[in-house]
Amino acid sequence: MTYSTDINATITTQQITTKGVALRTQGSSKNESSKSKSKSKKRVAKVAKDMYQIVTDRIIAALENGVKPWACPWDRTQQCDMLPMNFKSKAQYSGVNILLLWSETVEKGYSSPYWLTYKQAAELGGNVIKGQKGLEIIFYKTWEKKNEQGEGEKIPMLRSFVVFNLDQIENIEKPVTAIKEERIKNNEFEVMAHVDDAILATGAVINHVGVRAFYSPSQDTITMPTQDRFTSSSDYYATLWHELTHSTAHKSRLDRKLTGGFGSQDYAFEELIAELGAAFCCADLGVFGEIQHKSYIASWLKALNNDKKYIFKAASLASKAHQFLLK
Repeated sequence: MTYSTDINATITTQQITTKGVALRTQGSSKNESSKSKSKSKKRVAKVAKDMYQIVTDRIIAALENGVKPWACPWDRTQQCDMLPMNFKSKAQYSGVNILLLWSETVEKGYSSPYWLTYKQAAELGGNVIKGQKGLEIIFYKTWEKKNEQGEGEKIPMLRSFVVFNLDQIENIEKPVTAIKEERIKNNEFEVMAHVDDAILATGAVINHVGVRAFYSPSQDTITMPTQDRFTSSSDYYATLWHELTHSTAHKSRLDRKLTGGFGSQDYAFEELIAELGAAFCCADLGVFGEIQHKSYIASWLKALNNDKKYIFKAASLASKAHQFLLK
């Protein structure tokens, strides 16, 4: 279950009211005092909200509590087989927003994968239930400026906005989500035909032999244990999508650098990308398996504490892998 080595922040405003107090000195007149008072106005202080740190702290808290925020929160009995989605646009959320929305779903016990802004809910004839609080998620807005050479330069600016789960909104009919395809039992292994089709469509070379699961960059092949060695078909599929995510690092695909040996920071970072990518693919396909990578959690926590953009980088690369494999 590994690979083998053969903005600036959002600005909010807060008004601070100050009383104008004129300092009396010898020779100062009443008019001067009055003028000083009249010039005293409310001052606006800009408060920088560090969304990188806010999101990172949330991920760290979840991991320290033994919860992986990239694990899809719905089990098969609730018949949800999708990534978090905007209910109005039907666009799937991506990157670190998936982690934020999934962890919020677990924490608050929501049953819907759909989300809306306050304005979108009103546009659809609904309203946020009184007393409900939304979740702040992020997006990037490009800011164009000229550099010292007078050339145009595009700078990504991190911004945030608030969304509400459909469970927090009333007067909107909630859709029923369902498994895309029934599973077929085949000698105790539950075949998911649509998942097998998606795997076949990747064109990956997959060999079933031995007891280890890994991707070999030098051979550009995936090695998997036979299906009967897994406790469930879902665990088999989840493991395979993990290795498929690793395979997107090949120079002919997304060209990520697979450097560093087992236990190194680079190795742990690629493992996080693969774990996130597999989670995104599995959620998209309705697979509810799990990959045990507890050995990396300590490394991830250390990196998260040292780099507030670590999870953003990993989630962005994982989303690119997910898009490459399934879209």
